[in-house]
Amino acid sequence: MTAPALRMGTASGRGTLLAAFLASGMVFLDSTVVNVALPRLGADLDATVSGLQWTINGYALMLAAFVLLGGALGDRFGRRRIFLLGVAWFTVASLLCGLAQDTGQLVAARFLQGAGGALLTPGSLSVLQASFHPDDRGKAIGAWSGLSGVSTALGPFVGGWLIDALSWRWIFFLNVPLAALVVLAAMRWVPESRDEDTSRTAGAGRRRRRFDVLGALLGATALAGVTYALIDAPARGFDSAPVLVAAAVGVLGAVAFVLLERRRGDTAMLPTGLFTSRLFSALNVFTVVVYAALGGFTFFLAVYLQNVVGWSAFLTGLALLPMTVLLLVGSPRAGALSARIGPRLPLTVGPAVAAAGLLLLRGVGPGASYWRDVLPGVAIFGLGLTLVVAPLTASVLAAVEDRFAGVASGFNNAASRAGGLLAVAALPLLVGLSGTGYEQSAELSGAYRAAMLWCAGLTIAGAALAALLVHRPPREAPPSQPCHSLPAATPPKR
Repeated sequence: MTAPALRMGTASGRGTLLAAFLASGMVFLDSTVVNVALPRLGADLDATVSGLQWTINGYALMLAAFVLLGGALGDRFGRRRIFLLGVAWFTVASLLCGLAQDTGQLVAARFLQGAGGALLTPGSLSVLQASFHPDDRGKAIGAWSGLSGVSTALGPFVGGWLIDALSWRWIFFLNVPLAALVVLAAMRWVPESRDEDTSRTAGAGRRRRRFDVLGALLGATALAGVTYALIDAPARGFDSAPVLVAAAVGVLGAVAFVLLERRRGDTAMLPTGLFTSRLFSALNVFTVVVYAALGGFTFFLAVYLQNVVGWSAFLTGLALLPMTVLLLVGSPRAGALSARIGPRLPLTVGPAVAAAGLLLLRGVGPGASYWRDVLPGVAIFGLGLTLVVAPLTASVLAAVEDRFAGVASGFNNAASRAGGLLAVAALPLLVGLSGTGYEQSAELSGAYRAAMLWCAGLTIAGAALAALLVHRPPREAPPSQPCHSLPAATPPKR
């Protein structure tokens, strides 16, 4: 691997930045805009609530389970090579999503799309890290983050317009021309790089680090089993054989994952020694709780605004825009504040403020005014998240040794996705929404209001956790860009 030499302002630098930004934009877009499309695709494909849940969770499950493995593949076999493989995989899966004729086909394609995203997401940032000259690396990553944030902010807005003007299928077809631009730019300008680092063993010379494929598969099995049990329980019953088997598989997969990672030590996908840091453990539990509230909120609000309030997909996408703008503008300031006063106060106040926004949104009803009824709640919720995202990322990175920064941010990314995944699986069960109840105004209204209470409770639990267990890290990490799957957030740094 030659020394990174790309410079900002050159054709190669701009082309590499374009490829990374457009690729990550596709993944971010399909993490958010599909929520806006749920009512339309549900009606078109005659989907049940479980079908809508799997449309979101199939994608999130594969991203959460395999994003660390995707980064390791790039380090081993070439970052550009795996990046391009991820782009091609993601694009083919997007086409299959757009062409799906029933819920089963769509869910299967979303699983494939998430797997492609797991190859693509870490690669979009690692190619910048590995390709740019050290003097320009920070500028390149900053530009990538800003551009990705803008694309994420515009995603629901553009997606809502496509859904209203054409069809929900076009939110997936849009990836095809974007992917073509990514491939052309990557082939022309992105240099190949890989991690040539090897480790010595006594009497064995040099050897490559081992892949933890089994660990990734066990993690996916654990998440899939629990998710299936939660989603399928309303239709089959808690005591049905498929639900009990799925729950058992999930629990056994989780136990096997922990035992395997402990045995493999530093060669594991997730070195369990990281959890000897009480702060790191607390921050990741906090991440699961707060991002569960975010996942449940976005799932229910998008369906409710269209099927009960009567808004179009375009207006629904527009309704979430203030939250993204607040995150874009406010996250750097929140990170700087946390660096001065420590993370405890922002991570305590932020979720409490977000809970106030959720409780305001609980009162939204048919014929609601955007300016009077929706905007205040969305803005307050977004303000609360703004206080959380950057301080959380910086604290996670500061809680571990520098050599574990990549795996720490990657695991925190997976924790945020797992929180959203579990919330989308569990909340409909908890609030009694199943079958085609999301199409019935009265049934959906009651479920939505109960779901907002649950989400507010989760954020309050996060605030209590931060107040009790979060303290200033032993060393300060710079207020880095967020590593979570929020609107305007970025994937893990490698």
